[in-house]
This record gives sequence, C-alpha cells and structure tokens, in this order.
Amino acid sequence: MTKIDFRKTLAALYAAPAGRFVEIDVPTLDFVKIDGEGDPNRAPAYRQAIEWLYPVSYAMKFAAKAIGKDYVVPPLEGLWWADDPADFVARRKERWRWTMMIMVPDFIELSFFDAAVEKAGRKLGDTPSSLRFETLTEGRALQTLHVGSYDDEGPTLARLHDEIMPAQGLTFAGPHHEIYLSDPRKTAASKLKTILRQPVRCRGPSLLSERPHPEERTQ
Repeated sequence: MTKIDFRKTLAALYAAPAGRFVEIDVPTLDFVKIDGEGDPNRAPAYRQAIEWLYPVSYAMKFAAKAIGKDYVVPPLEGLWWADDPADFVARRKERWRWTMMIMVPDFIELSFFDAAVEKAGRKLGDTPSSLRFETLTEGRALQTLHVGSYDDEGPTLARLHDEIMPAQGLTFAGPHHEIYLSDPRKTAASKLKTILRQPVRCRGPSLLSERPHPEERTQ
C-alpha cells in the first residue's frame, strides 16, 4: 500500500521562498476544524483544540487503511483574525480569534469523521461544539516561508498588508492562514518553519477600507 504524503503531492501549498511573497492558487480542500479565541499560549480552548484535532485525524487515517488508502497526516494549520487587524500584527494575542485545523484527504467520508469523533470522545469527554468536517476555499493567495519564532512574524505581515498588497491593488479575501511545518516541541524557536498565507482579491471602489473579518471564513 503506497502512503500518500501531501507535502509532496501538493508541494506548492507547503513551500514558498523565505522573505518573499509568491502568488498561488489554492484548491478547495477538506479539513477537520475547531474554533476558539484568545492567546494560544494561555487559552484552555487552544489546548483543547489540539487535544481533539490529532486523535480525530489519526483515527480517520487508520480507518482509511481499511479501504486501501494510507497517508501521512498533514501538518497543523490555523486561520487567525481579530476585529482590529492591528491587534494581530502587534501580537495582542488576547484579542485574537482562530480556527485550528488539519487537512483531510478527499477520499475520507463523513462517516469516517463521525466514527473518529466518537472514538476520541471516549477518552476526551464531551465533543467541542465547533468541531466539524468542512471544506475551505481560498483560491488566489500570497504566501511566504517564515523561519523563526511565531512572535517575529509581525514585521513580515505588516509589510504584506501595508506595502505589498496595496502596491498590487489587492485586498483581503479571508483571514490570515498559517501552516506549521515544524514541531515546536522538538525545534528551536529560531528554526521554526511556518507558511504564512493571505487569500487576496483585487481591490474595487467599494472595498477601499475592507479588512479581514470573521464572516469571510466561508473558507
């Protein structure tokens, strides 16, 4: 049985030059998701999200092997936003909102997810109300590779928002998206590799003051 590694088969989604934003077209993908808010280093909801996402994802992986499909569980990803975008760039984490998620292959059926949630619940207890199986559509996006601490992302994002996007006539088409290529438990903060992605669209006359907003999370 061949094991699928989506970091190789969908390589463009997990690679970008460091220090330079490139444009990509992101296909519609399935994810297991859970929502929360607050500082991810302190909020109990963030810890609970991680505690649920991985058992559910691995249970679906093992169920897929029964139908002759095997794959490497993709890396953790996150959608991040704030009512005031400046709170995000300035790292005022207590004001952040987020959706943590792990990509699910298109051959995984909803019944696999339901069974995985039930299995995880036997150990973890009550299922979080926002835990779900859902598609994400981003389309056109700009992304770069950030190497270093998560707290050092601010200047890169400020340059994207204040210089790169305005220069190209672009505005926000969804929240900030991060893909965590390194395990922070095993990797020094200075060597962490994170894909920083921003869905975009052309700016029109009625969009001059538009900023990321949670209602745009139809992605």
